[in-house]
Amino acid sequence: MKRFSTMAIVAMALSSVLCAAGNKLVIDEWTVPWDATRPRDPAVDREGQVWFVGQTGDYIGVLDPRSGTFRRHELEKGSGPHNLIVGKDGAIWFAGNRKGYVGRLDPKSGAIRKFEMPNATVRDPHTLVLDASGKVWFSAQVSNHVGRLDPLSGSIDLLEVPTPSSRPYGIVVDAKQRVWFNEFGTNKIGWVDPKTLQIREVLLPQKGSRSRRIAIAADGNVWYVDYALGRLGRLEPESGSIREWQTPGGAGSLPYAMAVDDRNRVWFVETGPQPNQLVGFDASRETFLESTPIPSGGSTVRHMIFHPPTRELWFGTDKNTIGRAKVP
Repeated sequence: MKRFSTMAIVAMALSSVLCAAGNKLVIDEWTVPWDATRPRDPAVDREGQVWFVGQTGDYIGVLDPRSGTFRRHELEKGSGPHNLIVGKDGAIWFAGNRKGYVGRLDPKSGAIRKFEMPNATVRDPHTLVLDASGKVWFSAQVSNHVGRLDPLSGSIDLLEVPTPSSRPYGIVVDAKQRVWFNEFGTNKIGWVDPKTLQIREVLLPQKGSRSRRIAIAADGNVWYVDYALGRLGRLEPESGSIREWQTPGGAGSLPYAMAVDDRNRVWFVETGPQPNQLVGFDASRETFLESTPIPSGGSTVRHMIFHPPTRELWFGTDKNTIGRAKVP
């Protein structure tokens, strides 16, 4: 079976430049050649290629930002890929969200291996992250579980979140290999002890909070965006203290995608305003930087990563683009 096709398509880049605290924040976007396929959740490989999923197009795409060319790896119809990451060996791991599996794509051969959920009720792998040993952790939002896949054995551990309908969403791993995740269905942040696989939960101060994405700073602090109340939050794991800031866009700003860079600055996208706004927060000074509009408008930016070697933020938009922001 032919698993992928190659298309030498060069995208026209949109760009936006805005001063942020005296420096220039530059955003470029490439229009994905497959219309209305919700390209999202990019990751950068060792060669600088940018991989992403086409959630409504059932494919895995790859962009060469130097040439602007796109290639496409086909997935089965209805797979609904939701997220991907690049493995330590260069393989592409992705969430087959609507088919209940985690997949591994060999980028050279195009071969795909599926790891089915051992429990059929856990049917929606959502967002993936690697730990230091190369194991793949993932959230399963509607199924109310967090999972761990061992690529060597193929075994999967499934952990049910104690709070019913908690909707585990964004997921990250800290330096102590604790796995932190948002509980989008309630006002809690969850975390997993990697040794015992016990899930513990931290109650957020606002009853109406609904955190959606999460990030870890170099100092170990856990940052999150409160989609429901328009807040940016910081959780200090050792003390348990929590502090929150109202975002520049206010209560209706709908902050969603987020990442932390190498200068202890938190970046997130307000998806309430149109165009979406990329906002920076200097955690050391506890001050917001100027907001930068997404050139295409964005519609909704759902996930974002920081790529340390190039000091770039990468994201996908519901306007059918892949975006890059070069941070100052």
